[in-house]
Amino acid sequence: MCNGADFCRMFASGAAAMSNNVSEINELNVFPVPDGDTGTNMSLTMNAGLKELNSGFEHAGQAAAAAAAGLLRGARGNSGVILSLLFRGFAKKVEGLETINGADFAKAMCEGVETAYRAVMKPSEGTMLTVSRVSSKSAADYAKKDPDLDRVMGVMLESAETALAETIYQNPVLEKAGVIDAGGKGICVILDGMLRALRGEPILPGGDIGGAVRTAADFSGFSGEDVLFGYCTEFIIKRPKNDAKDPARLRAFLENCGDSLVFVEDEEIIKVHVHTDNPGRVLAQALIHGELTAIKIENMREQHTEMVEKTKGEAPGQTPPPPKPVELKPHGFVCVCAGEGLKAIFADLGVDRVVEGGQTMNPSTQDILDSVERTPAETVFILPNNKNIIMAAEQCVPLSEKEVVVLPTRSVPQGMGAMLVFDPSLGAEQNREGMLAAIANVTSGSVTYAARDSEYDGQAIREGDHMALIDDRLLFTHSDANFVYNRLADEMAKTAPSFVTVFYGEGIDAGQAGDMAERFRRRCADAEVNVVDGGQPVYSYLISAE
Repeated sequence: MCNGADFCRMFASGAAAMSNNVSEINELNVFPVPDGDTGTNMSLTMNAGLKELNSGFEHAGQAAAAAAAGLLRGARGNSGVILSLLFRGFAKKVEGLETINGADFAKAMCEGVETAYRAVMKPSEGTMLTVSRVSSKSAADYAKKDPDLDRVMGVMLESAETALAETIYQNPVLEKAGVIDAGGKGICVILDGMLRALRGEPILPGGDIGGAVRTAADFSGFSGEDVLFGYCTEFIIKRPKNDAKDPARLRAFLENCGDSLVFVEDEEIIKVHVHTDNPGRVLAQALIHGELTAIKIENMREQHTEMVEKTKGEAPGQTPPPPKPVELKPHGFVCVCAGEGLKAIFADLGVDRVVEGGQTMNPSTQDILDSVERTPAETVFILPNNKNIIMAAEQCVPLSEKEVVVLPTRSVPQGMGAMLVFDPSLGAEQNREGMLAAIANVTSGSVTYAARDSEYDGQAIREGDHMALIDDRLLFTHSDANFVYNRLADEMAKTAPSFVTVFYGEGIDAGQAGDMAERFRRRCADAEVNVVDGGQPVYSYLISAE
């Protein structure tokens, strides 16, 4: 069996194992665009969950719930979101358990698999979902006759490694590339790390993870810290019976208000410690979740600050008046992109907040959620602009009290096409339908380079080759850039576009971009062709054809 402290050590070991294998797992990515997402995203996601365990938990169910909450907010990329969903289902199944045996663990993993499968629209075989499903079933079957946790996890790991070896034959893309699935490899690495910790041989990142997981939460250590925020604020919320409000929303709010946050909740209370410059705002939001008690506000700065003047005369323990509510507009927009030129264009089109990210740097669910909460609108549209960010964006929907609409934009041109048709006189649903139609009318082209030697979709690719893609489909690769540019222009001209926009990125000057645009003018005589300095990394060119 394992209790809360054991689970914390096991999770820490799994996170360390993932961190130690990032490069190896990134190398398994079959598509050679320089992103290396899977290992990086899974590692960052695991470490986000680990941060929630620093206070320690006695009960395994509580520890699992805390880890799952951190994983969800820190989830990056599709692999990170799927990983967070596996642990989310796991935590739901072990809720209320002080200890977990092998049978509990196997049943919880099966629940996690079901949760993840429900979230993926079209799950494919030969992925991390397959490895998780097969290994969880093997563990559950074994646990029926032997509930020992060590042996059940051993069976699960062995089954996962066998399933991982089979992924190369289950997925045509993997078979052509001759590699196993990167996400499946990550699942095996995490399971191995957790099992080693259970056996008293935890894996350490960089040789030392000592002290990363404590055995008990202790508020006393916060009172003398040298912090940036002026008020140490502590209180307890008495939760109403049958409370339907999600404490995760309060936690997400508090994470934006300061630092040194300690947040512990159960069915009856929520205990909070946070350093902030606006205790009134914190307490006003906390009142939404129940009656406040044991309020303590201490000024940690020696000199009077602007915040001191605002709260002058308030005795410790009194609730400052809530701030004047911000007037919300009907619709707001959050998008993801990289490059100063692209950011400026989206701002001109009406986007309220831009999350820095895209290829090579997938933002987390928390990154996107923060921007949603800071957007002064009742309904917020999210434009991920990358296929590997859509799932992370979708996790924001249940985490915000606002109406959140995720438009599944897979490229920057699709995002801009959606913004161009937005009509402020229409409602959210009508705009969603119109923007989805606009997305479907955009053909997205791009040029990048191969990060390593590979074989993809029957094409041999060499490191450093120029690569042309249309709507995520590899069109052609060649060492001669001009050859690739011409092939891309030929292919995109077949759509007979009326408008073509060439966004040029880092390393390309205006003269080169003009030559690229001229290729389209020759091939698309009836189209209006424009050139814009996007400043985007990774991609030399992004092409929008409508």
